[in-house]
Amino acid sequence: MNDRIDLHTHSTVSDGTYAPAELVRYAKEKGLRAIALTDHDSIDGIDEALAVGREVGVEVIPGVELSTDFSEGAMHLLGLFIDRTAPSFLQRLAVFQAARRERNPKIIKKLQEMGFKITEEEVTAAAGGGQAGRPHFARVLMEKGYVHSITEAFEKYIGDGGPAYVKKSQPSPEECIALIHEAKGVAVLAHPNTLRLPDDKLNGLFERLVNAGLDGIEVYYSTHTPEETVRYERLAAEWNLAKTGGSDFHGKHKPQIDLGVGKGTLRVPSSLLETLRRRKERRPP
Repeated sequence: MNDRIDLHTHSTVSDGTYAPAELVRYAKEKGLRAIALTDHDSIDGIDEALAVGREVGVEVIPGVELSTDFSEGAMHLLGLFIDRTAPSFLQRLAVFQAARRERNPKIIKKLQEMGFKITEEEVTAAAGGGQAGRPHFARVLMEKGYVHSITEAFEKYIGDGGPAYVKKSQPSPEECIALIHEAKGVAVLAHPNTLRLPDDKLNGLFERLVNAGLDGIEVYYSTHTPEETVRYERLAAEWNLAKTGGSDFHGKHKPQIDLGVGKGTLRVPSSLLETLRRRKERRPP
């Protein structure tokens, strides 16, 4: 039996380029035992993914990725094993999605003021019916020849702090953890390398997050260095957090990252999944 899994993936429902069904079939092709579908602020692809997972023999873990208000860097939280029918959870996701939609015209305006001929309709078309976000802006900029790559679009224009960047309203980390728990999910700190915090500040942050109910940390990730992986393994042990791992696969939007293997060396063992299940089972109903 294949022992590899990937607990951080995206589909066309948010900013990936594989439809949920295509993503699951690709996971089967790659020999993965299980994947978590963790689209940004959306669970709309989960039913499709679950159906195909049953068909091809790949376990699909219902998930979501939430962005939090964190001034020092970028803090995202994954919700794994979520109940996608929880009313309060669905209501809050709708609010988050509205914030994304409200930001898009502001980004368009900034880009147009910089001289780029780009329209909201073009960005919406690039999203293919899914939730339009910054990777879709980047794709349109690339297709029009303004940049040579999606990475360049982020680095020069639409990335955090860039001239066309627009900050959207985001909930606190504590709010996100509580929301995930309301949906009976397991709350995991995603790609901690984007926190951009030195060691002397990490302990204070982890105390805050653990007190709020954080369940796990994404130790194994496509862009973690070996030193960072060791660092996060240590933090998981110190704070009694479950270890998780994932590629953060987006398809063509992140062409250097492949499903299940990241940049080629990522290996996430299925044993981590059982630890996460136990975390979920210990939570009060």
